[in-house]
Amino acid sequence: MHIAIVVNTSWNIYNFRLGLIKVLLKQGHTITAIAPYDTYSEQLKQIGCQYEPVELDNKGANPLNDFSFTNQLYKVYRKNRPDVILQYTIKPNVYGTLAARLLNIPVINNVSGLGTVFLRDNLASRIAHALYRITFRFPKKVFFQNEDDRQLFLKRKLVKPHITAVLPGSGVDLNAFRPHPFKRNATFTFLVIARLIYDKGIVEYAEAIRQLKKEKVNANFQLMGFKDVSPLGIPEELLQSWIDDGLINYLGTASDVRPYIRQADCVVLASYREGTPRTLLEAISMAKPVLTTNVPGCKEAIEDGENGLLCQVKDSVDLADKLKKMIGLHDEELKRMGQKSREIAERKFNEEIIIQEYLKALQEIEKKKPTLKL
Repeated sequence: MHIAIVVNTSWNIYNFRLGLIKVLLKQGHTITAIAPYDTYSEQLKQIGCQYEPVELDNKGANPLNDFSFTNQLYKVYRKNRPDVILQYTIKPNVYGTLAARLLNIPVINNVSGLGTVFLRDNLASRIAHALYRITFRFPKKVFFQNEDDRQLFLKRKLVKPHITAVLPGSGVDLNAFRPHPFKRNATFTFLVIARLIYDKGIVEYAEAIRQLKKEKVNANFQLMGFKDVSPLGIPEELLQSWIDDGLINYLGTASDVRPYIRQADCVVLASYREGTPRTLLEAISMAKPVLTTNVPGCKEAIEDGENGLLCQVKDSVDLADKLKKMIGLHDEELKRMGQKSREIAERKFNEEIIIQEYLKALQEIEKKKPTLKL
């Protein structure tokens, strides 16, 4: 089969879909990666993918830009004529499905997160709901990354139940993200890895740290992630004020997060809602305790009190309390939590689970392909 994979960045394809791509290539399928160009586009070609660049405005909701994106995908789909298209992230899911429908190419969509439009009730949110309701009639399969998101789509009649299924996030390569011998830092170290936008709970993290500093709690509070210049992003001056006040140790970005996770005592994510956050899955795979919000997506990676702690969403006071509680744990309890994290990762989030589900979905589409009569 000729399989196209469409995502909002080449970085995303390479970092989150590489395991699936390698299996498909090994089975003899042709893979065309479709995404905006970045440094990972060349790496996709090096592993054996064909590559088609498209331009995509990830930050805005300009109808003209979105129409242009749909038109670009239509032209790329028509040129390559894949047998099936795997689409991820919001705009490829919506506009890619429209383009594929015009060409009668089957698609499999993956709702890897609902985005900010589902956290707000405004015009953009209503438009997004309408677009999902129109376009999600056409996919052969729609994968969700947690049951809450699936139920929300079903409740709002955005998708038919029989084409839906739930996957445990994007999965993790358990060999790449593996545990190292337990060692607690002399100064307890927390690590947040997230895009620097409000909805990731970055402000609550800073406010919680400020409270702990007032209480003379000693810890190293790290933050890693790229700066977002959209209206949803944390303003540069606000981030700098946290750094200047000694609240946060900002680490910038990294192509490989494993050394930073390895050196942390606990990985934190105070997000408002997720699909299933990759950073938490990578952390538990490396046998780290986690601290996250009790919201859809985040809570799937944690058994409260077993491999970490849950806190209330948008509540810096509760977050501060849980951060302090984590610091107060004895070494043996931290080690036990880490071991439990790895156990959960092996049981629920091995990327082999995701790969097998995709292979089954592709086989179903292959079976239903019309045969030419001689």
